[in-house]
Amino acid sequence: MTWLADHWLDVLGWGGSALLVYSLLQASVLRLRVLNAIACVILIVFNAALEVWPMVGMNTVLVAINAWFIVRLLRDRHDETAFEVLEVGPADEYLRHTLRVHGADILKFNPTFVHDPADTQDAFLVQKGDETVGVVLLRKDGDTADVLLDYVTPRFRDFSPGEFVWRKSGLLADRGIRRVVTPPGMVGAYYDRLGFRREGESYVLEL
Repeated sequence: MTWLADHWLDVLGWGGSALLVYSLLQASVLRLRVLNAIACVILIVFNAALEVWPMVGMNTVLVAINAWFIVRLLRDRHDETAFEVLEVGPADEYLRHTLRVHGADILKFNPTFVHDPADTQDAFLVQKGDETVGVVLLRKDGDTADVLLDYVTPRFRDFSPGEFVWRKSGLLADRGIRRVVTPPGMVGAYYDRLGFRREGESYVLEL
């Protein structure tokens, strides 16, 4: 305890520096900005205690920049104009490319997923500008759509771009789909935030 009291400033400086480095390792854009802002606040206190004013000024500017991006990211989170849903064919080559590139990550959240174009009726890519941030694959059975895949790329994992397929795009209702059922055993499912109800190991949405 005495050591900590004597060296608290060193601990603060090293802790802030470590958090700054750790923030740069984050795949998620939002998590990176939040952790980076916290690290900069810690380093402001550290440098102010040492009266290193240029570093205080720099970190203050970085906090302001991070805050601006955080507000923008949170504002776009549920903004219909921020994401666009594009329909593609189940055998589309760009869809295949996206599934290959993210194949290992997809299996972390959908352990049983295997893409079979013959078993997929509807395929959608969720775009933010020219970047693909999500993939949704469905199989229809009457007015029910079984979700084969609902994947979000790591950079946008703190968001829920799939909601623009489920509720805001109108794509499902236009196809006569009245019920959506997710596969059992999905890891990190977010559906309870979008109006789905739990049925056993799956989630169900009535449109």
